[in-house]
Amino acid sequence: MEIQQFYYDNKIVKNFIYATIIWGIVGMSVGLLLALLFLFPTIGEGISWLSFGRLRPLHTNAVIFAFVGNAIFAGVYYSLQRLLKARMASDLLSKINFWGWQIIIVGAAITLPLGYTTSKEYAELEWPFDIAIAIIWVAFGVNMIWTILKRRQRHLYVAVWFYLATFVTVAVLHIFNSLELPVSALKSYSVYAGVQDALVQWWYGHNAVAFFLTTPFLGLMYYFIPKAANRPIYSYRLSIVHFWSLIFIYIWAGPHHLLYTALPEWAQNLGVAFSVMLLMPSWGGMINGLLTLRGAWDKVRTDPVLKFMVVAITGYGMATFEGPMLSLKNVNAIAHYTDWIIAHVHVGALAWNGFLAFGMIYWLVPRLFKTKLYSKGLANAHFWIGTLGIVIYSLPMYVAGFTQAFMWKQFNPDGNLVYANFLETVTEIMPMYWMRAIGGSLYIFGMFFLAYNIVKTIVTSKNKVADELAEAPALQRVSKKRTSGEGWHTWLERKPIKLTIYATVAILIGGIVQIVPTLMIDSNIPTITEVKPYTPLELEGRDLYIREGCVGCHSQMIRPFRSEVERYGEYSKAGEFVYDHPFLWGSKRTGPDLHREGTDKLKKSDSWHFKHMYDPRGIEEKSIMPAYPWLIRNELNTSMTQAKMRAMVTLGVPYTEQEIIDALQYMDEQAIGIVKNLKEDPDLAASFEQAEQEATAEGAAFIAVKDREIIALIAYLQRLGTDIKVKDSKLTTEK
Repeated sequence: MEIQQFYYDNKIVKNFIYATIIWGIVGMSVGLLLALLFLFPTIGEGISWLSFGRLRPLHTNAVIFAFVGNAIFAGVYYSLQRLLKARMASDLLSKINFWGWQIIIVGAAITLPLGYTTSKEYAELEWPFDIAIAIIWVAFGVNMIWTILKRRQRHLYVAVWFYLATFVTVAVLHIFNSLELPVSALKSYSVYAGVQDALVQWWYGHNAVAFFLTTPFLGLMYYFIPKAANRPIYSYRLSIVHFWSLIFIYIWAGPHHLLYTALPEWAQNLGVAFSVMLLMPSWGGMINGLLTLRGAWDKVRTDPVLKFMVVAITGYGMATFEGPMLSLKNVNAIAHYTDWIIAHVHVGALAWNGFLAFGMIYWLVPRLFKTKLYSKGLANAHFWIGTLGIVIYSLPMYVAGFTQAFMWKQFNPDGNLVYANFLETVTEIMPMYWMRAIGGSLYIFGMFFLAYNIVKTIVTSKNKVADELAEAPALQRVSKKRTSGEGWHTWLERKPIKLTIYATVAILIGGIVQIVPTLMIDSNIPTITEVKPYTPLELEGRDLYIREGCVGCHSQMIRPFRSEVERYGEYSKAGEFVYDHPFLWGSKRTGPDLHREGTDKLKKSDSWHFKHMYDPRGIEEKSIMPAYPWLIRNELNTSMTQAKMRAMVTLGVPYTEQEIIDALQYMDEQAIGIVKNLKEDPDLAASFEQAEQEATAEGAAFIAVKDREIIALIAYLQRLGTDIKVKDSKLTTEK
């Protein structure tokens, strides 16, 4: 039998580990800044790129795609080569993967704080980045599949199954969710509208969690836990059941993010059913991981690597129990839009993704540099301070979520809301926000422990990372057919193309069944004749709302609950969103719902909105909303208004050609009406006059009030919910 020598590429693994640590610190530090903005909303006041709405997508993207993404690549590039007994097929593709991914991350770090965003959760980057992500992801996948075809190991280990499913599914999700019509170099509109956009987005959003934060990490779990424990995986059969049931069921669960919304009832119920079923394969994987450590618990007590991994698997089990529970309608009615969801997400992110990445790094670095970890004690300290950080972060968020839900729903005996002012709830949970900031600080402090420990390990090592010599026999040809006594799955494991095709079919079924009917059958989205397209000024105002990330704190979806109808007005209808590209339903209520903001029930004067955006604490002393003075200073850019309207026509919005030609005139007329309303406030009238006099005296250009961004935003806010006319109604029962 021919023995072949070859070299593993360890340098690419080292590069991804470095990037994981650096971006982890950056992403988590931005998260801590966001937590502090809840406590000190005037931090960076007046600086647009430091506002909460712009930084939140930076935090989520940095943690998910920069920290976790680089950890995935580091683990995959290390384990894949050894599982296949082959060097990565192309060093060039490996380098393109690394540097391309880092360039995309840097681009995100620049553009998101500048307000270039699609607003779609976990997919906020604009269209050029979407194309770049697809190219780099395909480069990674081609390199992986090419390496599999060149392998010297006949059967593909379970970790490789998960890597293949991750590549295929993320590619499908990213491409279909990112279909958008460009208007300029950094502006586009989703090709989907309203309910359809919401369904596609949460098909993507939930499965970004499933197939970016879960399946690749399960592959890493199946490789690194047996390696760290020096024991085989507990059950091969369980791994087969775990893999196929997980990838088939997971893809159906997205609609549980849209329960009690305007999404068709059948789609909601389908999401609930599969979400509940998801518990079984998820816990099958957790059990397989934990039972791999049977007989190794003495080592767990002393080895920090295994400590991190045990808590990671436990966090995965907790999060995957809570997810199906939250998909039950009666539970979701309480939890959705509250900080309970924030707690749930961070148990998964901090424990499952964070701790498994830390354990993997502590295991990998000494082996890459052929040395011992600089300080086992420091790693143990990191473990305990990180665990304490998770507990102190998550428990107060659960309390905050319960507090929000019950305060929002509480009624007096006379039938009126006990806490009619939304701010009363915010004030009540401020102590929990303090605890969150403390817990987050501890977790990040642990990251600095890791960074110091790894740097010292590298510095004190006398060895540089070098390509590692290995040898293995060449792969011998065997029959393509199943041999006598060979199991079906054992045969499939030596057929990577077939395995990939079957996995692709498994993940496509759910998406096709859920999404195609909603996109293709008009009766799923009943139209409302009163609903008209946004005026040009309102369209620009909506884009400003998107730019400032207002959707991160305000929902635009009133559910058919007595408490919400009483607080916000008539519940939202599917037909009201047919011209919304993208949808803006939101997923968290740090502030009140805005879908009926312009109606008589909630209507505020134009001057109220002006003052509120300039100085929220001037309106409500305890408000934690950031100020937006730049909206009042900046001139509204109308150079693309007509191009935006034409893009909307392409997407099915019925603007006439004459309306597009006269767009600037319409904008001017509507803006003049808003300014007239503002000047009815003596304070604002005086300030406008004074500002104009000062500009004239200094010889500076004065931007007329009607031409400023704030006017467009006011126009949009005053439009919300006014298309349909309904009587003020109350539902008699709380669903």
